[in-house]
Amino acid sequence: MSERLRSVVPLFGTMSRIPGGLMLVPLVLGSLLGTFAPGALEIGGFTTALFKDSAMPLIALLIFVTGTQVTGRTGGPVLATAGTILLTKSLIPALLVVTLGSFVGIDGILGVSILALLAALDNSNGGLWLAFSGQYGDERDRGAYMASAINDGPFLTLLFLGASGLGDIPVIALVAALVPFVLGMIIGNLDAQWREVLRPVPNIVIPFFAFALGTAIDLGSILSGGISGLVLGLLITPITGGLVYLGYRFLLRRGRQSGIGFAAGTTAGNAIATPAVVAAADPRFAEFVGTATAQIATCVLITAITAPLFASWVLRRNGALQQSQPETETSA
Repeated sequence: MSERLRSVVPLFGTMSRIPGGLMLVPLVLGSLLGTFAPGALEIGGFTTALFKDSAMPLIALLIFVTGTQVTGRTGGPVLATAGTILLTKSLIPALLVVTLGSFVGIDGILGVSILALLAALDNSNGGLWLAFSGQYGDERDRGAYMASAINDGPFLTLLFLGASGLGDIPVIALVAALVPFVLGMIIGNLDAQWREVLRPVPNIVIPFFAFALGTAIDLGSILSGGISGLVLGLLITPITGGLVYLGYRFLLRRGRQSGIGFAAGTTAGNAIATPAVVAAADPRFAEFVGTATAQIATCVLITAITAPLFASWVLRRNGALQQSQPETETSA
């Protein structure tokens, strides 16, 4: 027999009904705690390990688990989807920014340096993508997380700055980002039971690493980013998400589901550290680090809100909005 689970407060159900809510809600809560009580998570032990320092290992676990879900049946479509996202979300915007830089220099325009533009535009929030595609997409979309494994962090920023004669190109960073995914693919194809055991992991780890990422976002830095950071954050989803939408519609021919592409119009939480990494490689960018970091933090928070809203609105408008409901029953 079965009985319906009853929750005193339906926290998971409420988060699941918000587009990208499994990522967005903990991210905002983490940023509030990181802003108003930054020392609360510095007590050490398991508390600090889970709620403050867990983002990178949990993201790595998520990459591994995502790899296990990519089988021989889904591999081709997954690669096509990931390649389209990389082209439209990372490569085309980065090329446009580098082209702009060749005319205006590294100072950029309107108070936004070329460093800030690249670091904000050439990557995507993989956790939010997985949370959204887990609700509204399929294996192709979830497997395309590998695009975030490649564009997350400073690699592409350094790569495109290096194409202009600036910075180093840490190829090992790309390899390191892909190893968990490849290992996951191998294990998932060798052992279907492991693939099934790991299937629920995204719903478990996304809220925790989102909260940990949020603790590094000081809302005060968003204010210091000023109007320029706010405007940049508001432009990222319609511009870069719009490019991914076009890729979904005309390259992948996903029809009414093309609106999912807007969910890639984000800035990854890890991008907050990119300006400091770039400045360490090339001191010429040191003067831009403070402002760029504040502007990127603003973009992370704003795009975490606007991208799922854009994507769900387009999907709903096209009659393609289908949300997977959380489990409400259990066998007894």
